[in-house]
Amino acid sequence: MLGFKIILYLNNSLLLLSFVLGIMKLKRLNNKEKWYVYYIIFLFMIELMNKLFIFLELKSMPFLYPVYIAGEFFILTSLYAKKLGLTQYGFIPLSAVAGIFLISAPSLGFTIDNDYAKVISNIIIVCLSGYALVQEIKGSEAANRFLLVDACIFFYYSVSVFTFIVQHQLAALSQQNASLIWGINNLLSSVVYGALIYKFLRLKK
Repeated sequence: MLGFKIILYLNNSLLLLSFVLGIMKLKRLNNKEKWYVYYIIFLFMIELMNKLFIFLELKSMPFLYPVYIAGEFFILTSLYAKKLGLTQYGFIPLSAVAGIFLISAPSLGFTIDNDYAKVISNIIIVCLSGYALVQEIKGSEAANRFLLVDACIFFYYSVSVFTFIVQHQLAALSQQNASLIWGINNLLSSVVYGALIYKFLRLKK
């Protein structure tokens, strides 16, 4: 449990730092790269709301999780759709899927314990980010300043697909094993935040 708490504190600290740096460096980014900042801002706001609800001892938060799934899906798929040069019409199905996650998730039982929506969302993100990553590797380093970040995002969401697939089995696991699985997930997301921090700090004026 101590290791899990340490990783969680590290994760939250890196998220906060990447949020601050992203806001500071926003003007130095092109239109495509700004979506990385939107991604961090969204995750920070979701985490802030979650912490606020816990502080206020509001245990029932059924609306927050669908918002998280839909928002994360829309931002990341929009980011890679722009990188892949999709037309505006390409955003229509992405927006539709995000809307389905947001509206249908509560009624279809997509909750933290029955997370088919999160698995589907992550698989689509993995496919888009993986294809974009392959295209970026073929290009020049100067044109793909966030190649490292894209690689970390691809790796994190690939592993998290497995994490959420076995999520319904966590109740049958010991607290130590469950904490280990979620600790690994938080550690991998910390790698994404760390990669973003590294890139933000290296941006030239």
